[in-house]
Amino acid sequence: MLKTARILPLCLLIVAAALPTRVASQQGATTSGDDLQITPDVVYGHKDGMALTFDVLRPANAHGGAVLYMVSGGWVSRWGPPQRLAGRSFSGLLEKGLTVIAVRHGSAPRYKVPEAEADVRRALRFVRLHAAGLGVDADRLGVFGGSAGGHLSLMLGLGSDEGEQDSSDEVLRTPARVAAVVAYYPPVDLRPIVGPSERFPALDFPREQAASISPIMFVTPDDPPTLLIHGDADTLVPISASEVMFAALQAEDVESEFITIAGGDHGFRNRDHRDRAQAAMVAWFDGHLAPGGR
Repeated sequence: MLKTARILPLCLLIVAAALPTRVASQQGATTSGDDLQITPDVVYGHKDGMALTFDVLRPANAHGGAVLYMVSGGWVSRWGPPQRLAGRSFSGLLEKGLTVIAVRHGSAPRYKVPEAEADVRRALRFVRLHAAGLGVDADRLGVFGGSAGGHLSLMLGLGSDEGEQDSSDEVLRTPARVAAVVAYYPPVDLRPIVGPSERFPALDFPREQAASISPIMFVTPDDPPTLLIHGDADTLVPISASEVMFAALQAEDVESEFITIAGGDHGFRNRDHRDRAQAAMVAWFDGHLAPGGR
């Protein structure tokens, strides 16, 4: 088990030594314990006068592989204590030596799905650009999320690109590619659901943009290994979404797996369901992101 992190009095010096000046100057204090170092609020961009940030959770046995976690539900992205993530959601990844990067995006209701996707894509580019300073390997990055976070993870994994080479922004010029994806109960085709929505205001954007933000439209043979996990009792995002996604991946011979959680609802509120999903997620990333992984 990972021990609780503690605050170091010289934390800013440690951060400055560990990260490039451009990164270190824009983040909060690092906390560290015997097993875990947490660097909160790393700024990867700005929009409308606000900082876009992520937290870095780096275990003592870090080997360079890292998982970007999409902090998103209903395309709402809220801040939470990174220590809580370490203990509740990601202890398995951390124990395997995988660094976890919890990415927040511009949140609904102010920002819509295309803007959220652009934010997390920038975060991925930023991590790749500053991989050495963050202590990760740019070629061993995974993405993970559930529901809206699963959608964003699939967009990053299946919609990879080589960067915007004409941009004056070095972050935007950096390729957006990952080595593995895990998505829980993701919406994969937004075309039927785009429009005004009281429950999901992020979906209120022009219908003609829906195809460009739907993962099902981006499946190609060179997509990274992808694991889908969905409960067959999900009444919010039907399991058919993952079934269709898996069929498309298989048709293109993409390394992929689909796990059905019998009786699983949206959010895997049952502990056994949640534990089974997390164990599969950890095994997938450990197999694909560890040194010498498949």
